[in-house]
Amino acid sequence: MENSRPLILISNDDGITAPGIAALIDVAKQLGDVIVVAPDKPQSAMGHAITINQPIRITEVDIHAGVKAYQCTGTPVDCVKIAIDKLLPRKPDLMVSGVNHGSNSSINVIYSGTMSAAVEASIDGMKAIGFSLCDYSWNANFEVVKPYIKQIMSSVLANDLPYGTLLNVNLPVPEDGQIKGIKICRQAQAKWKESFDQRKDPFGRDYYWMTGNFVNMDHGQDTDEWALKHDYVSVVPTMFDLTDHQRIAQLNQWGLDEFSV
Repeated sequence: MENSRPLILISNDDGITAPGIAALIDVAKQLGDVIVVAPDKPQSAMGHAITINQPIRITEVDIHAGVKAYQCTGTPVDCVKIAIDKLLPRKPDLMVSGVNHGSNSSINVIYSGTMSAAVEASIDGMKAIGFSLCDYSWNANFEVVKPYIKQIMSSVLANDLPYGTLLNVNLPVPEDGQIKGIKICRQAQAKWKESFDQRKDPFGRDYYWMTGNFVNMDHGQDTDEWALKHDYVSVVPTMFDLTDHQRIAQLNQWGLDEFSV
């Protein structure tokens, strides 16, 4: 690998054979040297899970032409951790995760294995981006979004991101195929309203299958949900620091620091 070219680490949560990661690799190869470390099977909605009770195995695979790639039996976060510790020749200039099959806007960032891989890279001090396409189909068309992926990756490589900040990028699928542009957004206030479908297995025992509806309570025009609904690519600067800094002063007024036993 050429040290003059950026080193780009790629992972995902849909698995190393997913079309989305192939699209991301196609773009990344234009910008730098690429190493892929991705799960050997789908790991959607794994969040920031790590493997601690069983061994993790890594196998080098010849799947993506001209790219060194490894499949990992662990989670997306495991992939990034083991890449850093065992597989990378140096610290990457950029880590990108995806392209996920399905949106990771709003509250989905909490559950997403795609975003958690990028978060883990950010924790280690890398520039990081998670990309998601608002189409769950395995046969989704990634060609139309490649120019936007390239532009955002190029911008991150060319500019600084402060430690602890990464980008959550969601790509719309307009009915007419025309994306209007890119919007810098905040995360919409939304949630999943879950329910559990109760069923019987062949032995008469109950089991449950989670279903749910996505509920957007946020009507602002500066959110990722608004941008995607109006056919814009949404870019949300995201942090792994979950501290509500604005509430520290309020909690200090409660007098908790004066309590003792």
